[in-house]
Amino acid sequence: MRTHGPLNRAELGRLTGLSRTTLYDIVSALVDSGAVVATAPAPAERRRGRPVETLTLHRDAGQAIGIDFARRAVHVAAVNVAHEVIGSASAPHGAGLSWEKRVDLAARLVGGLAGGTLRLGALSAIGVGVVGPVHDAPATDAASTGTPATSTAASGTPATGAATTATRAAERPGSPAGGVPRPHEDLPVLLRKRFGVPVLLDNNTRLAALAEATWGAAAGVQDVLYLRLSHGVGGGLVVGGALHRGARGLSGEFGHITAEPDGRRCSCGKDGCLETVASIGAVLDAHPGAGDLDGFLAALPTDPAARRVMDDVGTRVGTVLAAVCNAVGPHVTVLGGELAEAGPALFEPVERALSAHLMPVSRPDIDLRPATLGEVGGALGAIALVLHDSPLLTRYHTPNSVE
Repeated sequence: MRTHGPLNRAELGRLTGLSRTTLYDIVSALVDSGAVVATAPAPAERRRGRPVETLTLHRDAGQAIGIDFARRAVHVAAVNVAHEVIGSASAPHGAGLSWEKRVDLAARLVGGLAGGTLRLGALSAIGVGVVGPVHDAPATDAASTGTPATSTAASGTPATGAATTATRAAERPGSPAGGVPRPHEDLPVLLRKRFGVPVLLDNNTRLAALAEATWGAAAGVQDVLYLRLSHGVGGGLVVGGALHRGARGLSGEFGHITAEPDGRRCSCGKDGCLETVASIGAVLDAHPGAGDLDGFLAALPTDPAARRVMDDVGTRVGTVLAAVCNAVGPHVTVLGGELAEAGPALFEPVERALSAHLMPVSRPDIDLRPATLGEVGGALGAIALVLHDSPLLTRYHTPNSVE
């Protein structure tokens, strides 16, 4: 209905390939929740037999909210039942801010969206992105008496037997937090207490990949590789239209693929990871005269040394991307993060390295695109997580293709 507009049940059946029984269950649940409105034809338009109802999305039935708890900022966004983005907001904060205060900040930002008129209704859930791997571990339903809830955010499996689908997040043991407190093991509980709805949680960079495949540079593309070059280097894979999380929530750790075998020690404990040469800190270490990222980007057009640094970064990035592309075969590769603002100075060496290291049969199909969603991408991806993983949407069979 979001794609085609108002439809009757017969039209929905043809488009989805679902059985009449399954379709009836889905439509009934959507109508009962208020997400869909069923309208009978006017008496003058009726023909013989049972009236054919028209089913329409109720855009004001409620909103889905996404929150990205980045390293030093909180980003929020909201969409309505029709998946239309109705607002977003961001606010920076100090590196040591507690999770309780971060949740307070997120609540204030959410309260200011759409003039303060947001309400959680038919799509009542909150998607949340955090820094670092998100493990598939039991969580507690804050609305109950401590009964473990079934986790979906890290596994992608439907929830059963519990209303809340929450997960706990934890930084990789032994890795420095980079000024970020370790994610509170009860963060979903804090958010459930504040907003009164289920919480789905995942890595924020991986969620940005899902956002770019849903609303951004690769909207509608089924197989997407996303890489973000920021203070850290990470990414995500969307495979067959679904976010790939991998064992223990470690999918998308492209920043820890070896790019320079005898290179610098990485925060993960290995040597020569891509993050040691392609993060913001690594770039500024290679060109200390720039001072900060803005200074470095401003110097690119006229400073040969800055261009050489970016050329080396692009070559390393393209070589790693080619290895990943050869392994998973994405249709589109999206490059984002603050370093992507370098534009052609980065993208040109990345494309050269891709062409040099991809299998020859794949070279004509290189489709490298800049990310389009910016800093709100993680929050939008958290909403996509809700839309994709809500029990209302995932407990039913999904057809292989929908025309």
